[in-house]
Amino acid sequence: MVPARARNDLVAATVAALLLCALVVAVLVLAPRAGAADAGSLESKLTAARGEASSLAANLRASHERLAVAEGEAATARAREERLSGLLAEGQERAAELSRKLNLTRKQLAVEKARLRRSRSALAARLVAIYESGTPSTADLVFGSGDYQELITRAGYLRAIEESDSALADRVEQVRNDVRDEAKLVADLEARAVAYNERLAAARSQIATVREAAQAAAAHLQSISAEREASLAGLKSNIGEWVKEIQEARAAEARAASQAEAEEEVGRWLGGPYSIPAYIVMCESGGDYSALNPSSGAGGAYQVLPSTWELYGGEGEPQNAPKEEQDRIAGEIWADSGGGAWVCA
Repeated sequence: MVPARARNDLVAATVAALLLCALVVAVLVLAPRAGAADAGSLESKLTAARGEASSLAANLRASHERLAVAEGEAATARAREERLSGLLAEGQERAAELSRKLNLTRKQLAVEKARLRRSRSALAARLVAIYESGTPSTADLVFGSGDYQELITRAGYLRAIEESDSALADRVEQVRNDVRDEAKLVADLEARAVAYNERLAAARSQIATVREAAQAAAAHLQSISAEREASLAGLKSNIGEWVKEIQEARAAEARAASQAEAEEEVGRWLGGPYSIPAYIVMCESGGDYSALNPSSGAGGAYQVLPSTWELYGGEGEPQNAPKEEQDRIAGEIWADSGGGAWVCA
């Protein structure tokens, strides 16, 4: 037994499709229209069909496990796409920031290069002036001065000229160093921008691959769900045909048989009577009261979850309980929730 909210679960869709398709084929082979055949012959055929349903129930449990794995992989793919999308958005913001910073650094580099050109031009002009006029010596300074005050003044001018020349040379060196540092920064930013662009391209490629795989899985599971619905409708239709055949056979022998009695008769031939419609039991467990689904933990002929079993007063495990106890609890669940409590309903 599976909670009602699991109807849209992908696991249930695949499992029901596998079991119901096989069960319909088995019944069509083993239970053709009764016509004038007697009820005993039909009972024998349906008893054989019950054995086939038991083997199909084993396939049901195996299919649960396979589809649970598939659903887990789909969830992982969705989580991976979300994570990659986040990294992509973050990378795009970082790449834009690097681009802005690179543009500003390039502009600063252009300014520093212009300063370097001006400083070099000024230094070159000063060197030419020194070459053409020379620099006054100490003797020229002393003998060319008219008095002590003029000597002091000329010495101050000479010292100022020397300091200016030294400052100009230092400035040229400083600007050259600034230009070199700016150039290195530009190269580093360009390399980082290229690396980010490569990472963004890789993230886009991975997202496209993951999305394509997720879309293919979704289309496949949707197809399985449609098959499950069609197969379930077919099984319900066949159960209805069996009921009609039982009614015809009993009418020929006893002139009267209600639909409820015919359904109970079918249930007995399939291993019952059961507390819920026989086709649900066949779909869930093949009528095996000791059946266990290792994937969900559901057990017994009605595939009741341990938590639900305990909620309705069951003791121990559902698949280990007597038939009467399983029938009682299944009947109470049916009275509370109806067919909504079973995927196969």
